[in-house]
Amino acid sequence: MNLLENIRTTLLMGPGPSCVHPLTYYALGRPTLGHLDPYFITIMDEIKADLQTVMGTKNVATIPISGTGSAGMETSFVNMIEPGDRVLVLINGVFGMRMADVAGRLGAEVDTIEFEWGTAVDPEEVEKKLKEKSYDIVAVVHAETSTGVCNPVEEISKILADTDSLYLVDTVTSLCGMPVEMDKWGIDICYSGSQKCISCPPGIAPVSFSDRAMEKLNNRKTKVPNWYLDVSMIAQYWGGKTRAYHHTAPINMLYALYQSLKLIIEEGLENVYKRHMECHKMLVAGIEELGFKMLVKEGYRLPMLNAVLVPDSIDEAELRKRLLNEYNIEVGAGLGALAGKIVRIGLMGHTARDYNVKRLLDALSAIIK
Repeated sequence: MNLLENIRTTLLMGPGPSCVHPLTYYALGRPTLGHLDPYFITIMDEIKADLQTVMGTKNVATIPISGTGSAGMETSFVNMIEPGDRVLVLINGVFGMRMADVAGRLGAEVDTIEFEWGTAVDPEEVEKKLKEKSYDIVAVVHAETSTGVCNPVEEISKILADTDSLYLVDTVTSLCGMPVEMDKWGIDICYSGSQKCISCPPGIAPVSFSDRAMEKLNNRKTKVPNWYLDVSMIAQYWGGKTRAYHHTAPINMLYALYQSLKLIIEEGLENVYKRHMECHKMLVAGIEELGFKMLVKEGYRLPMLNAVLVPDSIDEAELRKRLLNEYNIEVGAGLGALAGKIVRIGLMGHTARDYNVKRLLDALSAIIK
C-alpha cells in the first residue's frame, strides 16, 4: 500500500504550514527543468521581482534560500556576524530566543532585552539600551508566532535611524499577511518563510539584504562560516547575465513560490491584508462568544496568528485532538511558558477565508457543548 494515497485533506489552522491554493499544487507538478535552463532563469528573475514587491524593497540581494524559515534565520545571521560583533536581540517569545541562540553560536557578544510573553517589545526600553551601548546588529521578530504578538518594527526603526546598527527583522509569519516595508522602515536584513502567509509548501525562505548589509558582508575579515548559506556566492546564481552554479536549486519548489506570489500580487497586497484582518475580527468575535479569551491585548494582536487562552475547565490537548480527529482541523499548541495554556489559531494566506473561520467556530461550539 502506498501511504500517500491515504493522506487526508486537513484544514490547516495552526501556526504553519497553511493551506495551499490548487494552482500552487499544480505548479509543483510541472516538468522539472535544469537549474541553469534559460527558461528557468527567467522564472527566477520574476520570483526576485515579486519578492521585492511583497517585501517592500528595491534591494538587489533579494532571493529565496533553499530551506525553511529557520534557514532564512541562519542565512541572515551567518552572513552578517563575525566573532566579537555586538548583537542586541529583543525577545518576547520563542523565536527571539532562537535568534539569540544562533547569534551566540557564531561568536557574537549577545545582549538581550526580554519582555513578558504575550506583550510587545517596548521601544522606550530599546532606546534606553542603545544609549548605554552601541551594537553592530539589532534584531527583532515582527510577528512572534509563539505568542500572537505584533512588535512595533517601524517604531524601533526610528530609534535606530541615528545609529550605525544594522536592523535585522524576522518576518516569517507577517510577510504577505500584513504590511512589511523594508525600505520605508530602514530594515537592513529581512527573512521569511514560504509556508505561512505566502501559502506555499515549506521549503523556501525569502531573504533580503540592503546595500549597507551587503557592504558589511563584502568587507568581512573572515569567510562566512556556512558555505551553503553564503549569500555572496548564492547571489551570483540569482543575478547577472552569467549565472554561477552554487547548488542545485529546488526547481519545483520555486515553481510553487512563483505561483503563490503571483496569486498574492494578482489579488492585490492591500486586499490580502484586508482579508486577513476581516477573518481575524470574525474569529475573535466568535471565540469570545463561545467564552474564550485572547491572550494578547487588542492593538497588539496579529491577524494571522491568534493566541487563545483555554479555560481551566477544558483540556487543551484533548480539544486539539478532537478538532483534528473528528473535524479534520489542525490548530497549534502553546510553546514554552504557554504550553497547555493556549491554542494558536492560524489564519494565514489561503487559510484566511471566512468559511474556514465559520467551520472552526462551529466545530469548537460542538465540542464545548
